[in-house]
Amino acid sequence: QVQLRESGGGLVQAGGSLRLACTFSGRSFSSYAMGWFRQAPGKERDFVAGISGSGGRTRYGPFMKDRFTISRDNAEVIVYLQMDSLKPEDTAVYYCAANLNGLTIEARAYDYWGQGTQVTVSS
Repeated sequence: QVQLRESGGGLVQAGGSLRLACTFSGRSFSSYAMGWFRQAPGKERDFVAGISGSGGRTRYGPFMKDRFTISRDNAEVIVYLQMDSLKPEDTAVYYCAANLNGLTIEARAYDYWGQGTQVTVSS
């Protein structure tokens, strides 16, 4: 059974940075593509970034590639999301997800989800 746990959220001023981490419990971490999604109150869950099992390929949601960076350490079974130049509109709960279907932006393709971590960006 795979379990995911996010950490690193919090309150930050606009223009600041945060690094989210997602720890993976289970087997064969490198077989899983990993993704970060976010959901603001009253809005749909949006794709933020994803990374292939090997870490060789990444994808980003619109307007995020220049500010966000996803990475993974398969030896440490952890995925990071570095967020820079944060804006108030980045305020949301951020979720980590894992899937065996390959790197995709589709939330429905992800089999496992963490509980989420709140990111709040003040203006």
